[in-house]
This record gives sequence, C-alpha cells and structure tokens, in this order.
Amino acid sequence: MSGWLAVAGLGPGDAALVTPEVTAALAEATDVVGYAAYVARVAGRSGLTLHPSDNRVEVERATLALDLAARGRRVVVVSSGDPGVFAMASALFEALEAGAPAWHDIDIRILPGITAMLAAAARLGAPLGHDFCAINLSDNLKPRELIEHRLRMAARGDFAMAFYNPRSRARPGQFARVLDILREECGDDRLISFARDIGKPGEQLLTVTLSEARPEMADMRTVVILGNARTRRVGRFVYTPRFAEAP
Repeated sequence: MSGWLAVAGLGPGDAALVTPEVTAALAEATDVVGYAAYVARVAGRSGLTLHPSDNRVEVERATLALDLAARGRRVVVVSSGDPGVFAMASALFEALEAGAPAWHDIDIRILPGITAMLAAAARLGAPLGHDFCAINLSDNLKPRELIEHRLRMAARGDFAMAFYNPRSRARPGQFARVLDILREECGDDRLISFARDIGKPGEQLLTVTLSEARPEMADMRTVVILGNARTRRVGRFVYTPRFAEAP
C-alpha cells in the first residue's frame, strides 16, 4: 500500500507556528481533508485536491481520508491546534476501528501542533506552570452534568484549567453557569484569563478575577484559562509558581 495518511495540527492561526514537519507533509500531499475553515489555510497548488467539509462530520471526514490513503493517495487531515486535543486524531481512530481491516495497514502518522491553550498561555506568561487540565465546555459529545462534575473535581484538586468552546450561540447561558460553579469552588479572587483569536489579527487578552468575570467575555474563538490558588500577576504577565503545598 503506497499511500499514507497524516493528521496534522496547523497551530492556533499564525503561519509561523506551523511546525516544519507539518509543512513538509503538506508539500508532499495529494489530498488535504478537513473542516472548511482549516482547509482554507492550505495554499492550493497543482496536483493537490482540497476536500473541505462541515464542522460536525468528523468521522465521515476521517473515513474519506482513510479511503483515499487506501487507494494510494498521500493524505493530510488538518486540524487547528494539535490534532490530538479535541480534534481529528481521535475521530480518525474511531473510523479506523469501525472500518475495513485493510485500513490497519495504512501508514498513519499524527503530527503534533501548537494548541490554542499553549499559545494563549505563552502570550499571558505562564499560567499553566504547574499541574493543569483542559476541559471542553461543549456538550455536543458529553452531557452537561459530566462537564459540571469535572469542573468541580478539578477545582477541588486546585488544578489550573484551560477551557475550550466556552460559549456559543447554541448555548449562550452555559458559561454563566460555569462561572458560578468556579466562584463557588474557588472564591472570587481567583485569576481568570480570556485569550481571543490568538495568533490572528485582532488578538485580545484580558485577565480579571472571578468576581469580575462575565459570560460575554468569552465566545467560541476564546480560550479561557483559570489559575490555581497560587496563580498571580507580575507586571503585565500571569504565572503559576512551580511549587505547591500539601493540602
């Protein structure tokens, strides 16, 4: 089987944050598959076919990519950020598990990228400098009760937290509930940062306390980072010390 399949992270938006490994794979590809907004970030050229699709057809997209690779094509499935963080790598393996046994012989590679979470943390300073977790606040693929349970457990464990998909048109009130839970568990003085359009024109950073945080500070283009109990400001930066005390 001469084809191959790479699942590649395009980073948060700035072309300078795309890794050389991903750039090389795109240069060799015959096909690029992905959500339309991410495929649009790949320059067209002779010999390259682009396959843009809707945002909610991840498994179908992965199935197409596997089928193309099985037929000898050199396929790159593109994600923003890192493909293994709330992105296409898991969908690819779901499709592989459910698909033709012959697909298991395809040369598959997962090419890491810089996540929005890490790019945002770097712009802010070092808010993820100690133990942290990432939580996707969308309830498309998991129940809201599970999201709230994980929020409370992470807060009680004093993790810093990075939140993806905090607030959308379909669930405008959910992030208000998230902020209420965080205030209940962490108090009003905890630092929370809003990083919008990181690596893109119009990038915005805002750090406030939980008492000052408002739902409208976040949307689907925002990564939200909550500090732990020791997270603090130094000048214009936010950082979490590398040490912790026993509970």
